[in-house]
Amino acid sequence: MPDDSELIALAKTWLAEDPDPETREELAKLIETAAAADTAELAARFAGTLQFGTAGLRGELGAGPMRMNRSVVIRAAAGLAAYLKAQGQTDGLVVIGYDARHKSADFARDTAAVMTGAGLRAAVLPRPLPTPVLAFAIRHLGAVAGVEVTASHNPPRDNGYKVYLGDGSQIVPPADAEIAAQIDAVASLHDVPRPESGWETLADDVLNAYLARTDAVLAPDSPRTARTVYTAMHGVGKDTLLAAFDRAGFPAPVLVAEQAEPDPDFPTVAFPNPEEPGAMDLSFAKARETDPDLIIANDPDADRCAAAVKDDPDGTDWRMLRGDEVGALLAAHLVRRGARGTFAESIVSSSLLGRIAEKAGLAYEETLTGFKWIARVDGLRYGYEEALGYCVDPEGVRDKDGITAALLLTELASELKEQGRTLLDLLDDLAVEHGLHATDQLSVRVEDLSVIADAMRRLREQPPTALADLPVTKAEDLTRGTDKLPPTDGLRYTLDGARVIVRPSGTEPKLKCYLEVVVPVAAKAGLPAARATATDLLAAIKRDLSAAAGI
Repeated sequence: MPDDSELIALAKTWLAEDPDPETREELAKLIETAAAADTAELAARFAGTLQFGTAGLRGELGAGPMRMNRSVVIRAAAGLAAYLKAQGQTDGLVVIGYDARHKSADFARDTAAVMTGAGLRAAVLPRPLPTPVLAFAIRHLGAVAGVEVTASHNPPRDNGYKVYLGDGSQIVPPADAEIAAQIDAVASLHDVPRPESGWETLADDVLNAYLARTDAVLAPDSPRTARTVYTAMHGVGKDTLLAAFDRAGFPAPVLVAEQAEPDPDFPTVAFPNPEEPGAMDLSFAKARETDPDLIIANDPDADRCAAAVKDDPDGTDWRMLRGDEVGALLAAHLVRRGARGTFAESIVSSSLLGRIAEKAGLAYEETLTGFKWIARVDGLRYGYEEALGYCVDPEGVRDKDGITAALLLTELASELKEQGRTLLDLLDDLAVEHGLHATDQLSVRVEDLSVIADAMRRLREQPPTALADLPVTKAEDLTRGTDKLPPTDGLRYTLDGARVIVRPSGTEPKLKCYLEVVVPVAAKAGLPAARATATDLLAAIKRDLSAAAGI
């Protein structure tokens, strides 16, 4: 770490290049504070640089190389442009999308300017739109790369920078390291040409082409009767989802008005993620007023889709479906419709998908966590991961897509409604057919990242031999890779009737532990007892795993 005088000199050099008046003012004040002998905050901003990895960039907004700001984004864009040119894409098209977070439009414009200055062609989506529209646009326009400025469902103070290559899927190694090396080679922002114009702002043609494609995920003659309540979670999904539902002929969703319009401050939720406690409370209240068949929620950039269903006959009690439950429902629906191709999921998702695919005679693949891996599966027909991500039209969008997933789920709810049945009835059928697959998560958010490193080290040095009195039959350190998976920072424990995976989150300061138990069920009458057994087992596994990890 540099001493105080070196730290202030570093900050002044950064300040001289910073093109943003807001972060310039912020950094100038931090330099003044440091000069008065309080260097802690300035030191935190210059402790390194935000690392560009397979999620691109993501971090808290603010001044300095450890925060998301225009200087960091311009360097990232310059590195991406240099990488593309080194790959021979000297005049290719880069398409750029953005969400409605603070600074997103600025970061998108800076990216377009850098690409133009580097001799590439740049096209920016016309306004804040869902991430899947950007993923679609890359392939639709024949682009060599795409950038989406978004922090997805992170807290309001964050933003991010997600990079796709010309196949329409997110970057994976070694491209991430090669781009990062080009970013590191940017000596000064003064060396990065940024013209004031020269890029294209797209009209609605691309959005209209995406919407036309959404119709294709539905069966031509399927019922479209299910009524929905919808929340955009203060994000950019509303207009696109409403247009898709209108085209499909579904009843217009009833909106959660308080969360319908984009708002970068996300005033009604602590975290704008449908999985977080309290995030769906307004949706539940609206459902109790209007008695829909289904609640649909997107996260702020609308690449994820959450669903909730009535959990009691009088409609006052609603519950969120787990991502694994929605993943199984969509798979079963596609199988019944005669889908062919490969079904794929990440290793942290429920093994039920593999059983559904096997019984249907379909190919099945497990990948590392993230759609950057799922999207690359050969012959992919359907992919999902438990964190509410579903790819139901891989030829159109080679990424998770919360709009088309919502359409397909509402079609399924409509078909079941015509039969006097619900999504919960179908889940019961799947449990009887394949065994009750119950999943849960132990997720620990930390301020100090060393807590995560300590927990992983402890588990590696002293792996548990049993959890919930179930013997661990196989313990795998995934940093070594497997015969089917490349190396990743994670641990997998196979137990008698259960499975546990532990990994640091790739996008948030969290340690995530994914738990699954499988309880055989002979008939529907046995489901209550099987659920009670599964609940007890999951609670015991959580308790024992917490102790083993020291968290």
